[in-house]
Amino acid sequence: VHFFNPVPLMKLLEVVRGPETSDATFNALLEYGAKVGKTTVKCKDTPGFIVNRLLVPYLFEAIRLVERGDASMEDVDTAMKLGAGYPMGPFTLADLVGLDTCKNILDGWHKEYPDVQVFQPSETLNKLVESGKLGAKTGEGFYKYGK
Repeated sequence: VHFFNPVPLMKLLEVVRGPETSDATFNALLEYGAKVGKTTVKCKDTPGFIVNRLLVPYLFEAIRLVERGDASMEDVDTAMKLGAGYPMGPFTLADLVGLDTCKNILDGWHKEYPDVQVFQPSETLNKLVESGKLGAKTGEGFYKYGK
């Protein structure tokens, strides 16, 4: 199972079925999710499951867009909020998730799938993480936050 943070607030639970998962175990996990008040979705055991498999490439494509000079970080966040109806833009979201967490996910996928373009490392993200700028939790990431 994959809970989302913060667990008490997030309503989704991804229930992941591996190749060895029995029907009884899988169904018990779906029932457990409902008992704890979560909406469950089913997924095969694939990198990132559902949400992160879509979300992480989205975050990194936003970083690459800015790295290429195609748009500013602020404009990308505004565009995704107002144009796609997202509650926050990708840079704000990455800061909230934690830049170290984003980097760890991508590093793992890159190691497993080195030839997949969307899993290529980001120099910008690597520099921020190396300098201790991990997002909202440290007071600075892509944006600066008051402590």
